[in-house]
Amino acid sequence: MSKIFKIDKTKLWYRYGVLIFSLFISSLVFNFLLYPTDLVTGGMNGVAIIINHIFDIPPSLIILIGSILLLGISYLFLGLDQTGGSLVATLVYPLFVSLTEPLARYIVIDTSDLILMSILIGILLGITNGLMYKVGFSNGGLNIISQIAYKYFHISLAKTTMIINFIVVLIGGVYFGFNMMLYAFIIIYISGVVIDKVILGISKNKAFYITTSKEEKVREYLINNLHHTVTIFDVKGGFLEKKRRVLLAVVPTRDYFRLKEGIKEIDTKAFFVVTDAYEVSGGK
Repeated sequence: MSKIFKIDKTKLWYRYGVLIFSLFISSLVFNFLLYPTDLVTGGMNGVAIIINHIFDIPPSLIILIGSILLLGISYLFLGLDQTGGSLVATLVYPLFVSLTEPLARYIVIDTSDLILMSILIGILLGITNGLMYKVGFSNGGLNIISQIAYKYFHISLAKTTMIINFIVVLIGGVYFGFNMMLYAFIIIYISGVVIDKVILGISKNKAFYITTSKEEKVREYLINNLHHTVTIFDVKGGFLEKKRRVLLAVVPTRDYFRLKEGIKEIDTKAFFVVTDAYEVSGGK
């Protein structure tokens, strides 16, 4: 029991370590890249930039006040368990923004090329958010609204988050111009792609689902030519309800073309679907 406890405790420290690191890097991205360029990409960062532009209130203070208000709303509507997951991010991120703010005065980065800045910001935000999501945390802030909408109205988190960010970006476009709004959408798109890659990883394998009338020849090709195993299972068609067999083979990406062309050569009428296999465990 004590060994399991130690393993769990180690994992907990690792998760919080990743969270703190990600929040720190996010604060650097905000102070060095987002804030100087007035790029409103949604979330509390975007809200802080807009309010700072209008009322000249320090961004770290805006983020802190906004996050605490949202944390209170989370406690009222989501309860203590779900709110606890956002507590650290809510308190630590504004602190990091405040602490790293003076560094931006001494370390000046050329942010004149907004295309380059958009790509860089998108990649960095994608990595930091992806790492947080991967260890089971969120960055708090406006994501709490998405969680509430999901709990009470069954609206997907992704859809609500997209709508909220879209509104914030539109407001940013009113104050900073249409071009800045387009750059923000570039950042959001790149960030979303990178988040998926961080969470799922880069696929090194492809999974083939094959239906063919020349099952034995395809099986032999997989085993004898490509030296990969194959799993065969029975299925039933949804339209004609005919029973048939599907071959499942997971091959390294380098063998993707050889298997695809091999299937076509063996059976020109073969039906197959290819998907990315992000994690493969066991078997030979």
